[in-house]
Amino acid sequence: MKRVLAALLLFAGPVNAQVSSTAAPVANSSGSVTNQAVQVVPSKTFASVINGVQCQGATLHINPFLSSTTGWSDPYERYYNEPVYDTLDITGAFDPEGNPIPDGRPDNPGSILFKKPIRTGQKTNFSINGGITAQISIPLDRSHIRTCRAAAEKQVALMDAALADKRLNYELARLKTCSDLMKEGVMFHPKSPYSKICSDVVLVNPPGVLSPHKHSIPTSSTTAETSDAAKPTQQQPSSLTSP
Repeated sequence: MKRVLAALLLFAGPVNAQVSSTAAPVANSSGSVTNQAVQVVPSKTFASVINGVQCQGATLHINPFLSSTTGWSDPYERYYNEPVYDTLDITGAFDPEGNPIPDGRPDNPGSILFKKPIRTGQKTNFSINGGITAQISIPLDRSHIRTCRAAAEKQVALMDAALADKRLNYELARLKTCSDLMKEGVMFHPKSPYSKICSDVVLVNPPGVLSPHKHSIPTSSTTAETSDAAKPTQQQPSSLTSP
């Protein structure tokens, strides 16, 4: 029991210790953040208008972009001088024997020993950013788009028919004019630049009408002798009446 009490008194007794610790952590942090945003603004989609019928379809918008940023510090300082203070602590207190000992305070507070150059790390930042933004616009009401396209196809068919009708009227008018002029014996000179207007027009006889022609009539030998004998008889009265 006495031993247990002695151990408790030993651990519970006061302890005198002198500890000197100096910590001077220095942390420098610097940085810059640049936020860039590219905004895609929806625009009106391309529309096709055919004879009053307007239809819109899916469109793809591609927008390339290129941007640059520049950053710098003003005033620009490559280095700065950091003072180094005198932290010497030799005197200020006395031990029990009267000798000087440190008291935890610098002997020459505020005294600068020297200045240490510190690099600032300042620099000019320059960056170039590029990219492409894409946007797809798709109409949601597909039924009306299909109806509009069908109507546009009908309008194109009607315009093709109207063009063919006008072409037919032009060709018929050209054919009639050229044929009338050819009947009258009027035509462009072959070297004229306008001679090709009627170059493909051919003048032919209408059905049931014969073109002017000649036929040779064959004769027999008896008919030829009779005609030869009749020639002097017919010429005799004319000889008698002559003076």
